[in-house]
Amino acid sequence: MEVMSEKLHLLSLSRAELEELAASFGEPKYRATQVFKALHQRRLLSFDEITDLPKKLRAKLEETADISRLTVESRYVSTDGTRRYLLKTADGYPVETVYIPTEGRDTICFSSQSGCPLKCDFCLTAKLGLLRNLTVGEIIEQVIIVLNDVYGVGAETRHGTNLVGMGAGEPFLNFDNLIAALGLMSDEDGLFIVPNRVTVSTAGIVPRIYDLAKIENRPHLAISLSSAKDELREHLMPINKKWPLDELMTAAKEFEGSLKRGERFTFEYVMLGGVNDSDSDASDLARLLDRYQLSRVKINLIPHNGAEQLDYNTSTPERVERFKSILESRGVSAYVRTPRGRDIYAACGQLAAVASEKVHV
Repeated sequence: MEVMSEKLHLLSLSRAELEELAASFGEPKYRATQVFKALHQRRLLSFDEITDLPKKLRAKLEETADISRLTVESRYVSTDGTRRYLLKTADGYPVETVYIPTEGRDTICFSSQSGCPLKCDFCLTAKLGLLRNLTVGEIIEQVIIVLNDVYGVGAETRHGTNLVGMGAGEPFLNFDNLIAALGLMSDEDGLFIVPNRVTVSTAGIVPRIYDLAKIENRPHLAISLSSAKDELREHLMPINKKWPLDELMTAAKEFEGSLKRGERFTFEYVMLGGVNDSDSDASDLARLLDRYQLSRVKINLIPHNGAEQLDYNTSTPERVERFKSILESRGVSAYVRTPRGRDIYAACGQLAAVASEKVHV
């Protein structure tokens, strides 16, 4: 069982572990199901709210376990409806989560680490460095906090919820906790957010791409690329020194072979004005995909979300469209991601635990 302090974090526990806990209290197995549903389906974050449990059992649970390990420090709302939550762990580390409303679905962007160790040159989160990995329960609690804030505690969501593991941190450096959290969130008696509604992004942790390919019920994969040349990618994303493009693309080809019918995966390409957005950069990218015979892939073009602390400009809309048209002329599916929440530091690459009274709501 996962322990962050002397107490257990109930949101981190599997059903089997909850059954063990119930048994240790001399309680029947069904109590574990009651607890699981209360936490994950009804999204209750205090023992007082779980009124279908006997008071004596609630008292025992409170002595030995926590439900909530995150506190909401600040909540910011963008002019486009995006919400950014600045949370804090029980031991004082920042965690950020973003809610993005769109027609027909909600998207919650969760973090897998506090900070990030990868030092991508165009990303504000990199300035924090790695503080620590988040636990299974801390990953799940982010989603619960957002859903409760948007809809109310335990209330049904208006429509389906999608998850993206594109917040702070490199998910594949916290792989085991990530997969365990997604497994718990997919449970029919819980949040019931199935893997088909989840996308996880990696900067290119090659061994974990192979590991993900072996998992049958898995999330969708997105790989951050941002250059088709090793020299430039090493500057932008130092992880390329450990796993250069040939190793990354070989792993991507292996992953493509594991896809189900109709499934694709994604390469993400951050558009940096005058750095990686030329016609030749687009042609290089198309050639790279062709060299490894990658056909079941799409490219997400992400205009860089600039900040004063970063020495990069975003590509112009005209340049982005030109880049996209070159890819499409070479038979590559390409899409432009619309930035959301830029004004509250909630957009891609902007999560750096920034607090600002100007955008606080």
